[in-house]
Amino acid sequence: MSPTADTTLVHAGTFAVLGPDGGLTGRGGSTPDGLFRRDARHLSRWELTVDDRVPLVLVPLQEEEATATCVLTPPGTRDEPPAYTVVRELAVASGVLTERLRLVNNQPEPRTARLALLADADFADQFELRSDHRRYPKEGARRTAHAEPTGVRFTYTREAWESQTVVSASPAPGSVEPTGSGAHRLTWNLPLPAHGEAELLLRVEARPHDAPAPAPVTDPASAAAQVRAEAADFLGQAPPTVPADGPAGLADACRQGLADLARLRVPATGPDGEEVSVPGAGVPWFLTLFGRDSLLTSLFTLPYRSAPAAATLRALAATQGTSYDPERGEQPGRIVHEVRHGELAHFRQVPYGRYYGSIDATPLFLVLLGTCTETTGEPELAQALEEHARAAVEWMFRDGGLADGGYLVYQPDPDGLVNQNWKDSAGAICFRDGTQAEGPIAVAEAQGYAYDALLRTARLARAHWSDPAYADRLEAEAAALRARFARDFWMTETDFPALALDGAGRQVDALASDAGHLLWSGILDTPRARRVGQRLLEPDFFTGWAIRTLAAGQPCYHPLSYHRGSAWPHDNAVIALGLARHGLRDELRALTAALTETAAHHAGRLPEVLAGYSRAEHPRPVPYPHACSPQAWAAATPLALLASLREVGQG
Repeated sequence: MSPTADTTLVHAGTFAVLGPDGGLTGRGGSTPDGLFRRDARHLSRWELTVDDRVPLVLVPLQEEEATATCVLTPPGTRDEPPAYTVVRELAVASGVLTERLRLVNNQPEPRTARLALLADADFADQFELRSDHRRYPKEGARRTAHAEPTGVRFTYTREAWESQTVVSASPAPGSVEPTGSGAHRLTWNLPLPAHGEAELLLRVEARPHDAPAPAPVTDPASAAAQVRAEAADFLGQAPPTVPADGPAGLADACRQGLADLARLRVPATGPDGEEVSVPGAGVPWFLTLFGRDSLLTSLFTLPYRSAPAAATLRALAATQGTSYDPERGEQPGRIVHEVRHGELAHFRQVPYGRYYGSIDATPLFLVLLGTCTETTGEPELAQALEEHARAAVEWMFRDGGLADGGYLVYQPDPDGLVNQNWKDSAGAICFRDGTQAEGPIAVAEAQGYAYDALLRTARLARAHWSDPAYADRLEAEAAALRARFARDFWMTETDFPALALDGAGRQVDALASDAGHLLWSGILDTPRARRVGQRLLEPDFFTGWAIRTLAAGQPCYHPLSYHRGSAWPHDNAVIALGLARHGLRDELRALTAALTETAAHHAGRLPEVLAGYSRAEHPRPVPYPHACSPQAWAAATPLALLASLREVGQG
């Protein structure tokens, strides 16, 4: 571990990003630290001193079995070694950060140590911390702090909105004093016997506005026990078995992925008010229900764990659009893109409280519903969500664009997302020269998802809804979409599908990895699908670690661009499933081996995204500087790779 690396503890929608000394400095930008719950930072500073000196890191913070531990010492020399050793143990559980701090006297005589913690809670909304160059006025907002017998209580109010952070300690601090900046310093004078020790138990409760009560844990051991107990059902099932001739390390990557998925689950509500636990997209920015992310994560996990799929479908049915709200992109039947609970979403200063700006979440909802029913053999969920599924189909035709223009299309949203497919950054849907396509935009992979959604929903209608006429209609529409797509998207000169059609119907001609999604959905005929699959493993696309989002050598390519040259594991997972569907065994083996080796370079955990540099340029996969980790669909990618290998008959 790098001595400057952060450690992330996450459980049930709460996470802490802690420095190597177990502390927090209140930084923002692309790598914020803090204790977060419901899109707000509830602890921004947590700075320890011993005898008014900042301890040095002897062993940096590292997580093991749901707790993180570090060892610190005050400054010393060979001739005057440190008087103390400090051991910090921290854990997070459902709204609570707990710490056990042990101060050891290394001297042969008794001492009294002055220990102090500087604590603060800035209640910053995550959208403020992301440095998006916007300012969010907060008229009437007020932040206060009050000393209490066992610690300090920070409170943030704005109109009827109120959030709190409560810091408590045992033993209670000798003093709690404001520092003038809003922070408070808690101090203790701890008597230490000769070669003896003293201990503090610290508890930080995050209490967001209108949120469930924090977990009733009092120390890291009880917090870790709760985390392990709640993960036991998910992890305790038989682990996926990797074929004997599968790549070395895939089993480790699958185990790490399942462990991360267990921690990334967040509470949500189903259509009947029931509580469900769904895959949150990732930390630090996206630990909440995301339509596309949660759906693809659940699809990748489905062959080995069906609970995420059922929970995701119920949560998305409960948040499905019912009316027209242009500010949020809501339309009847449309599946939500993301759900936020923070202050700025509450006051609608950002549109993301419930934001529907996604062209692909709605067809993917139908794909997951059909796949889940086929995989489990249990029709109850499809029957319970029949009206939701029909509403999603009608959205694709009515507001999605299938009825009017023949394709799913979106208009760039200047107040939300310019692009509304998985490559949702500005400029991602571009021509070879880098020019962003103008709307309404029909991205290629969304047409494939729509094709698959129509066929899978037709099977549900015929087998479980007793509506063969509806099934016939959907199958006819799918066949017509497939024919139109072959006519309009195929670029004869490059023998490759266009990334998109722009508002004038022109082919957006950048060579992009989205083409691999077309293999998975089945919208391409077999000869073309096989040629696309083989093309994606050529060097301009394939780095040796993963397939790039855009082929190198094009003017629009940049290896450190979020979507114009980087490489995303989940994108590669969809491609792998497509390679398996069309029997491209050699290509699949090469891709799976590369991604497995990439995971091994990251201790078994695939990051959200990698830089687009090839093995020839650097002997190790180069990290993308702003990647989320852990991140749900990257965590589920090894499971998709394993399913792909099994589909082509390896093992």
